[in-house]
Amino acid sequence: MLLEQYDWGLDARTLQVLFALVLGAVLGAAAQITRFCLRRAVAGEPSERGPAGAIWLTALATAIVSFLIASGAGFVDLQDHRYASPSIPIVAILIGGLAFGAGMILTRGCASRLTVLAATGNLRAVMVLAVFAITAHATLKGVLAPVRTSLGALTAELPFGNLYAVPFAAVVVAIVAVAAAGLLIQRHRPKAGLVVLGAVIGLVPVLGWATTSVLLFDEFDPLEIQSAAFTLPWSDTLFWVLASSAVPAGFGTGLIGGVLLGSFVSALLRNELKIESFENAQQMGRYLSGAMLMGVGGVLAGGCTIGAGLSGSASLSIAALLALASILTGAVVANRLTTRAPAALAAH
Repeated sequence: MLLEQYDWGLDARTLQVLFALVLGAVLGAAAQITRFCLRRAVAGEPSERGPAGAIWLTALATAIVSFLIASGAGFVDLQDHRYASPSIPIVAILIGGLAFGAGMILTRGCASRLTVLAATGNLRAVMVLAVFAITAHATLKGVLAPVRTSLGALTAELPFGNLYAVPFAAVVVAIVAVAAAGLLIQRHRPKAGLVVLGAVIGLVPVLGWATTSVLLFDEFDPLEIQSAAFTLPWSDTLFWVLASSAVPAGFGTGLIGGVLLGSFVSALLRNELKIESFENAQQMGRYLSGAMLMGVGGVLAGGCTIGAGLSGSASLSIAALLALASILTGAVVANRLTTRAPAALAAH
């Protein structure tokens, strides 16, 4: 759309990278200020779970409502995207979601949160992201690819790929999401500014979809339609860093760069830059194990807490909603196991 109306002097890929850089910077700054992370809502300190859940659900409700509006206005088109496919790789999604959820408990943060922490000086996060990206790339195109293809072949054929195919379902889900977010906000009373930033975070995935599917989509040289995510983008960023002379940067790489930039600037202005590292070998082993689980799990599930949880779920994709539910289940189970284990050892 914008490519036809204006002469930007740049190709679609470059423009998408620049747009992603801006969206990523907004996401990074907002996430750094709010400490945005689904893990905090599931396994954070008791006093922070409620407010964190309210902020996260605010982002999800905003994403669903804004996607509904943008789709109706013709600014988003995911008709041919995998999230609209009625063929659901259900086994891969369930196993991947459980693995990712468990991994983010072990690393004390999902991929998005760790990206933010890496930009603010957390060396644990840097190491985890490196292992996460390598494992994700190995699952996509390397030695673990046979696992992905084998599990991905086990599919369930549904009548539709997303809830937009069901009359009034999208509107009902949007109303329920807004009501649920409102109830959590009323109950836990997070700061108004954090709620606003949660809504801003929810807008980013929809703006990403609009950018790559309509606004900067080139019919003569079509690029992959994508939005805010961290599993595939970190894999692509790793590959680009290693072979940038042969592999051009894409939307995902621009997004990662923007998140790192936005997080760093936000932490710098707020005087929250701090170098942190592993406390001991046991902690390092736990974090790196979690990184590998998230790398494999994010690929199998088709996304992380942002890719599937916000971007995918905003489209009411059955696959994305299933992935989000599976991630939550894996996180809850892993949190219970990891909190009970020390108590059991202490009892003996």
